[in-house]
Amino acid sequence: MSKNSKNFLKLVLVGAVFGVGAIFLPPLFSSSYKAPSNNGLDGTSTSTPTEIENLPVVEVVAHVDTPEPLKAIYMTACVAGTPSWRASLKNLIETTELNAVVIDIKDYTGIISFPNNFPKANLGKGCVVSDMKEFIKELHESNIYVIGRISVFQDLSYARVFPELAVRRQSDGGVWEDYKGLTFIDVGAEPYWDFIVELSKASYEIGFDEINYDYIRYPSDGNIRDTKYAWATSTVSKPEALEKFFSHLKKNIDSTDLVTSADLFGMTTTIKDDMGIGQVLERALPYFDYISPMVYPSHYPKGWNGFANPAEHPYEVIKITMTSGVTRERAHNIAIGNFSYDSTGATTTPKSKMRPWLQDFDLGATYDASKVRAQMQAAYDVGLTSWMLWSAANRYTVEALLPE
Repeated sequence: MSKNSKNFLKLVLVGAVFGVGAIFLPPLFSSSYKAPSNNGLDGTSTSTPTEIENLPVVEVVAHVDTPEPLKAIYMTACVAGTPSWRASLKNLIETTELNAVVIDIKDYTGIISFPNNFPKANLGKGCVVSDMKEFIKELHESNIYVIGRISVFQDLSYARVFPELAVRRQSDGGVWEDYKGLTFIDVGAEPYWDFIVELSKASYEIGFDEINYDYIRYPSDGNIRDTKYAWATSTVSKPEALEKFFSHLKKNIDSTDLVTSADLFGMTTTIKDDMGIGQVLERALPYFDYISPMVYPSHYPKGWNGFANPAEHPYEVIKITMTSGVTRERAHNIAIGNFSYDSTGATTTPKSKMRPWLQDFDLGATYDASKVRAQMQAAYDVGLTSWMLWSAANRYTVEALLPE
């Protein structure tokens, strides 16, 4: 069964304990479990009524199909743990064109937002939503698609618990920090890759329909010259190292119905080198179901494409950046042979994976309904259908959203 054709209700076994030991989760069934020798395939049953009555009750976890088009807002774990605030955002989704929400599973702190036994440091920060599973169920009952966001290589907690996996300082061997005091895990640290895989699977088992991977990159802020990557070899470039992680992720998640998406710097659609962070659009495309460039107009430098202040030109910025992204995606598909011919003989490629993050916050300019809506229209004019709105404060411009 393909990911995009999965049924509305999935039977998911959730009896596993989330994470025993340092990194890996235990198997779903114990090694002592033995399947019946016959399974009733010939019309008979090898189980007695008593055995059937004593079978453990398996919980049914609902999953929602990926909506088309998808229109989402972002919610922090702290807001998800605040009943009144999360109810307000749920109502916003129910009463407007929105149909999806992105909730933090793991933000920059490294704290996982639902109860678990994964290794973590006591940082005195980060929010855990004690009823996350129940909240997701409520969202599903309103047919709201739930995406879980994982900040991958930016992680304060894991770097503290396993400093040997962190980006180090070249100068003295200590754990490197950026200008904000944030730490990163070495992109080449393969044991951490397995942690991300297991966290993704555990998140799916409690109800998340999709995992959105953010901070899948090398650090960009701070004294980059003083960084040391002990897990990488000198023969592997940053884009190559990052692509190895993408490949590992896809290989170990493809056996599930979990949908995946990747957040990339907005400039990955218009710049072909890796900008020193390892991200190259074409290297990410094959490994995720959706690609989400963060094309916030406020994040483009003064003078970009001739705009004195790009933040004042939301339509133009999104139109330029996403046109470039879609064009490069199509060229990549043709280059790898992922295309066909229609009845007229024209080359056709698969539906675009592009699903941009759009700006709904004041930076560089005041983002009123007209500016937020202008970004959506630009995405539509490029031929895209879906988008996600980012507001770190979780305050959204209601007037920019069409009523249900």
